[in-house]
Amino acid sequence: MSDPFSLSFNPLGQLTVELPDGMLHEAAVAVRAFPIAAPQESVSILSAEGKELLWIDNLANVSASNQKVIEKALQMREFMPEILRLDSVNSFSTPCTWRVQTSRGSTEFVLKGEEDIKRLSGHTLIVVDAHGVQFLIRHLPSLDRHTRKLLDRFL
Repeated sequence: MSDPFSLSFNPLGQLTVELPDGMLHEAAVAVRAFPIAAPQESVSILSAEGKELLWIDNLANVSASNQKVIEKALQMREFMPEILRLDSVNSFSTPCTWRVQTSRGSTEFVLKGEEDIKRLSGHTLIVVDAHGVQFLIRHLPSLDRHTRKLLDRFL
């Protein structure tokens, strides 16, 4: 598969876009339109000034080399670890400290209040810690029994 555009990183680690007309844009930014609901769809590549350079309906429609560059650019920009397991909670009243296993390793954080657990859908939650870091729970029913039992105390 060949794309009419080319994506790469310059020596400073910035995303570079070469458009079909030969225009080269440095310090571009990749942004997902729906990072939780449809992470592989609707990706925009913006110039350093915020002007949209490219719109990608689905990453599967892009060449493998450009897909890798886009994924790396998105990872550098986005930080939302996914909670895979809740190991312990020091208290069932808030504020409390949660020890969790995430897609980025184990960590602990302080949950200030129950209002910092936001339900996005029947199965998807966002948990915001005391520092404003957002943690994703993508599919609540797929979590282990221990984790669901602890979470039930807060939902």
